[in-house]
Amino acid sequence: MPLNREEIIQTLKERGLRVTPQRYGVYANLLQRRDHPSAEQLLFDLNQAAPTSSQATVYSSLKALQSVGLIREVLLEEGVCRYDANVEPHHHFCCRHCGAIEDVDWEELPAVDLGKLRVGLKAERYEITVHGVCENCGD
Repeated sequence: MPLNREEIIQTLKERGLRVTPQRYGVYANLLQRRDHPSAEQLLFDLNQAAPTSSQATVYSSLKALQSVGLIREVLLEEGVCRYDANVEPHHHFCCRHCGAIEDVDWEELPAVDLGKLRVGLKAERYEITVHGVCENCGD
């Protein structure tokens, strides 16, 4: 269930962030989305009603939110950084036709045996990206 205005403000304060209209706007926007937008998409959406955010402000808000663990970067395609307010462990599905990205619950895919890595490698975390075609694109 999405957070309301007061819960978002409280969450930002609890993480030690100063609540600015831009941070609030970026976080609130990400909380209501499941499409893993880029910074440019966020900027476009935030400025739809009235231009109030700059690219630099959106990037600094994203960096601040990420630094306190409220959002994470999702790198699913080379050169494109997307953002996700779902910071719980999960995987992703990416449609090769339309580029739609969808969360896949952690339990939906079998666990990876990280003990099979060669000696000297120390895994910290992993996630799986499944590439294919969504039901809207068919194939």
